[in-house]
Amino acid sequence: MDFTFTEEQEMLRKAVREFVEAEIAPKAAEWDEKDECPVELFPKMGEMGITGIFIPEEFGGAGLGHVERAICLEEISRHSAGLGIAMMTHHLGTTPLLQYGTPEQKEKYLPEIASGRKIAGLAVTEPGGGSDFMGVKSTGELKDGKWIINGRKCFITNSAVADVDLWIVNTGTNEKGRPLLSVFIIDKDTPGHTSGRKEHKLGLRGSVTGDVICAEVELAPEQLLGKVGDGAKAGMGAIGEVGRAGMAAVSVGVLGACLELGVKFANERILYGKPIAKLQAIQFDIAETRVEYEAARLLLYRAASMKDAGVPCANEFSIAKYYASEAACRASKRMMDMMGGYGVINEYPVGRFLRDAQAIIPAGGTTHIQKMIIGGNTLAGR
Repeated sequence: MDFTFTEEQEMLRKAVREFVEAEIAPKAAEWDEKDECPVELFPKMGEMGITGIFIPEEFGGAGLGHVERAICLEEISRHSAGLGIAMMTHHLGTTPLLQYGTPEQKEKYLPEIASGRKIAGLAVTEPGGGSDFMGVKSTGELKDGKWIINGRKCFITNSAVADVDLWIVNTGTNEKGRPLLSVFIIDKDTPGHTSGRKEHKLGLRGSVTGDVICAEVELAPEQLLGKVGDGAKAGMGAIGEVGRAGMAAVSVGVLGACLELGVKFANERILYGKPIAKLQAIQFDIAETRVEYEAARLLLYRAASMKDAGVPCANEFSIAKYYASEAACRASKRMMDMMGGYGVINEYPVGRFLRDAQAIIPAGGTTHIQKMIIGGNTLAGR
C-alpha cells in the first residue's frame, strides 16, 4: 500500500498552506472573536480550485478528488476550523447537485459554486432532532404545478450566507406509508426563504450557524433535484461520504495545529534553566499527540482514497470522523494542560482549538451515532 501523496498533491498542499498562512492565519482569532464567516475569501479560494475541488472542469471546477479535498480542508483548519466547516458545507451542498442534477441545473449552478461567487448549503437538521433523518417535518406540496415548501431548519452551517440552499423535505408517503423525502434547490433571494436565529456557538466560530425558514416558498418544478423520493439517498449519501469526510479532515487540521503549537511551546518555554521539551512528561504529551495525529491522518486519507476509487466507504469515514474528532478533543486538552497558565490566555490559540474540537463532535453525526454506524456495520460483517 502506498501512503505517499503524488507530486501534484504535495504541490497542492504547499500552495494551500501558503494561502492559509497569508490570508487565514492572521485573521483567524478575529473571526473567532466576532463569530464572522469571511465570505470574501470564497472567490479567492475559487481561483485556487478549493471551492470547486471535485466539480468537473466542464463546469469550472478543479476536477480533482476527495484526497485533494481532504488536503485543502486539513490545511484551512490548522488555523480556522470554523472556515473549514464553512467550506466543508459548501462542498456538502454541491454533492447532490453533482449526483442528481439535470444538465440544465448543473449548468445553472455549478460554475458559480465552483468559482466561489456563490456559496452552497445543505439544510437537513430540524428542531425535532438532527439524527432522526427520516423524521423530517418540513413539507413540500405540489399545488397548481408549483411546489410549496414550508418548514424550519436549525443548526445549519452557512445558514445566512448560502446563496444556493438545498432543502430536504417530506413530500408525502410511499405505498408502505414511509416518508418520501425530496430535495429542492432554493435560491437565497426566493420570497419566503429567510435566515432566522443565528446561534452563538462555543467553537467553529469562523462559520455562520443558525435557522433557515421557508414560509410558503413557491418553487418551479425544475427546482426539484432528482425525483420525488430521492431525498433520503441524496442526503444520507452526501452526509455519510462527504460531510463526515469533511469533518474528519477538519479534525485532523485541529490535531496538526495542536501538535505544531505544542512542539513550539515546549522548545521555547524555559523552566529550571532548560526547555520543558527536555522533561519526560512533556515528551510523553508530544508523543501521544503525534501518534493520534498520524493515526487520524491515515484513517482519513485511506477512506478518501477509497472514495476516489469508487469503493463504498461510509463506514470508513465514520471511523475516521469518530477517531479524529475525539482525538482532537484529547490533544487540545493535553496541550492546554502542558502550557499551564499560558494555556488559558487567549493570546494563544489552544483555547480556540479546544472549543473547536468540542464543537466538531455533533457535526456530521455525534460520537454516539458514529459508534452505532460502526458497530452495526461490523456486526453485519461489513
